[in-house]
Amino acid sequence: MPEFPSLTGRLLVAMPGIGDARFEHAVILICAHTPDHAMGLRLDRPAPGVDLRDVLAKLDAPAPEDTRHRAVLIGGPVERERGMVLHTDDWMSDDATIAIADGLAMTGTREVLSVMTDRNSGPGRSVLVLGYAGWGEGQLDEELSENAWLIADGDMDLIFDEDHEGKWNRVLAKLGVDASFLSTQAGRA
Repeated sequence: MPEFPSLTGRLLVAMPGIGDARFEHAVILICAHTPDHAMGLRLDRPAPGVDLRDVLAKLDAPAPEDTRHRAVLIGGPVERERGMVLHTDDWMSDDATIAIADGLAMTGTREVLSVMTDRNSGPGRSVLVLGYAGWGEGQLDEELSENAWLIADGDMDLIFDEDHEGKWNRVLAKLGVDASFLSTQAGRA
């Protein structure tokens, strides 16, 4: 039996006409992909009217002034009240951090919220993400076969880039694709 081709650590890029308004122009980092399920975090959709300082202050975590304009992302439509910190793997919690790919990890504890803004003891790069995108058994693979998504390599600069509005176009450009030439109609040759 051939090995399952996991997309963990790679990016999904929504094709025009994906058919689900929640994912129009989405760029999603796949954090887990097995034959049974897939889970990812959307990287291009800031939560409107909320910044990192607001969230940290509400949770009584250190909220330095420089967090005032750092975006909090909406990672997907599932469990939007649940927060996870996507971060570089130069900071890890033995009990709670999940390694995603080389240099990249995810932690969902208060501890990471307390250190994510500390340049000395926290991760070098991080972003707070609320919610996630999830797929059941075979669902993501079916969407891929229907040409709903393009696949791109994970790119740390793009993952942590704060130009959220331009991420979709930048990923497409890295793939050598001009967005203006993409059709909203999927098909197979």
